[in-house]
Amino acid sequence: MKTAKDYLDEANAVIARMSAEDAIAAYNAGGGTFIDVRDSAAIAESGTIKSAHRVPRGMIEFRADPAVEALFDPTFKDKNAAYYLICGAGGQAALTGKTMHEMGFTNVTNIGGFPDWKEAGGPTES
Repeated sequence: MKTAKDYLDEANAVIARMSAEDAIAAYNAGGGTFIDVRDSAAIAESGTIKSAHRVPRGMIEFRADPAVEALFDPTFKDKNAAYYLICGAGGQAALTGKTMHEMGFTNVTNIGGFPDWKEAGGPTES
């Protein structure tokens, strides 16, 4: 039987994690797509990365799969593009990243939690 820690350990073994400072540098360089995987209530409470796409973790399989025509988000059309995932503390971003990796995405990075982004001075919006 697996625990939450087991799932996180597996995800962290597959998906690279980047510091908030490095993620902000990538953002400023226009280096990819930033995705907040928290639910809308969490984002409404704290805000998110300016211009980040908002795709809750529970929807990623549907939004990132072109075979699910009614729900597919064209943000995910290029499986080789750079995707930067953020959540509240890094756990949901890691798990989402592992799912995307299993779906064939080749350049997915966990940038941790939104509080770290905000504290490091990253651009935000409500």
